[in-house]
Amino acid sequence: MRVHHLDCGPMRPLGGSLVDGRPGLLRPAELCCHVLLVESADGLVLVDSGFSRADLASPPGTLPRPFLWLVRPRLDPTVTAFEQVKALGHDPADVRHIILTHLDLDHAGGISDFPEAAVHVHGPEFRTAMNPPTAAEKTRYRKAQWAHGPKWQVHEPTGGDRWFGLESVRPLPDLPEDDFLLIPLPGHTRGHAGVAVRTDSGWLLHAGDAYFHRDQLNPTPSIPPLLKAFEAQAQTIAETRLANQQRLRELHRDNDDITVFSAHDNTELTRFTS
Repeated sequence: MRVHHLDCGPMRPLGGSLVDGRPGLLRPAELCCHVLLVESADGLVLVDSGFSRADLASPPGTLPRPFLWLVRPRLDPTVTAFEQVKALGHDPADVRHIILTHLDLDHAGGISDFPEAAVHVHGPEFRTAMNPPTAAEKTRYRKAQWAHGPKWQVHEPTGGDRWFGLESVRPLPDLPEDDFLLIPLPGHTRGHAGVAVRTDSGWLLHAGDAYFHRDQLNPTPSIPPLLKAFEAQAQTIAETRLANQQRLRELHRDNDDITVFSAHDNTELTRFTS
């Protein structure tokens, strides 16, 4: 399988090094929406979807104004998965599956650009997004992003299945067996999951928002202060999130054939694209 690493939502919040950890304080930080486009034997597969063309339309599209002011996404539809799939020479209609880490607006927005694709999501995440139990969760999910009626494929935890010590949901119907796995990593949201993809050179684990900064995988983890504050503000279950970060650190430490990355660390993305 050929895997493309895409940025389907460049974001430039103020704060510089206090957000992304790179040198320079008086500059916008550089964050991404790390999306995978996988050329599989059964068609094209997206892992996460970033923003949609409608989200990034100018004048400001469907994204809420507070999000626009705080996160400052690049309002350019050419960065969407739809347009990048075309730029790579593919027909967007050939995207047959989208596997989501969770349903936050910067991960699920792009599904509306691929209305014929099956959209795979972890069961606890789907139920929370459809009927948010708290005021904060009502705010974080944008039901307009799935008003088109996606072809949902909702997957429940299997209980006994394990993947390198982590619980896994497998297999995903109509996808190559054991090449795509949904790995429960709750905490950021109730049903947050990682997505593992088997490649010729080993496994990729898209950890979504289970962590936000590359140094959180270090034996002594660290994170820039403004990003740490946002991570804490956005979490749903703190204890579970921290426990899953420790599991990811151990996975990263003990398995050379697994490459772990998060959704928004631009430095991690650059390692794949430079």
